[in-house]
Amino acid sequence: MAESKDWTGGNAFISRVYASQSTDETQKAYDEWAAIYDKDMVDAEYESPAIVASEVIKYAGADGKILDAGCGTGLVGIQLSKLGAKAIDGNDLSPGMLEVARKTGAYQDLKAVDLSQKLDTAEGSYAAVACAGTLTQGHVGPGALAEFLRIVRPGGIVVATILDPIYESGGYQREVERLGKERYAEILSTEAKNYRRSANTLARVVVLRKP
Repeated sequence: MAESKDWTGGNAFISRVYASQSTDETQKAYDEWAAIYDKDMVDAEYESPAIVASEVIKYAGADGKILDAGCGTGLVGIQLSKLGAKAIDGNDLSPGMLEVARKTGAYQDLKAVDLSQKLDTAEGSYAAVACAGTLTQGHVGPGALAEFLRIVRPGGIVVATILDPIYESGGYQREVERLGKERYAEILSTEAKNYRRSANTLARVVVLRKP
């Protein structure tokens, strides 16, 4: 499938968050977007939440504790709940997005967190980390993957989407390969799948298992 040169699909908020130069800018944009985010994502045929949730359940099952990292308005949490998961926590940079996520009823705990920093979470706290739409242009960099692996238990799973056009250029591919080579993770998949169908945009669905 050919990639669209316009990753934004013409959406002004997507353009704004991709162009953000600081976490403050990103947070403000998402806070302002929160009220209409779900509608915009439905219109954009945003497939990432369903794909990530499905991969988490496929590899980790529904019984363990799951962190939805960069949970936004709760689209991944809703999908995980539909698939039988009950112990779901979420974190996100945007308090506005978290307020919407709280209304879904999918989460046990929600916190405002900057995923570009070290997480205040004990090693081995989760069976799985799900991360849809956060490792992308103007957002969280490759270093988050090692941090996600730190907070899952041995045998735990990390599933993250990474915008395909920056998978290599943004250093994500190099980091995934490093984690595999240095045996921090078993690389189960890096398949490219639909991300936002309306913009003809793909994302790599990276699936890692902690040894």
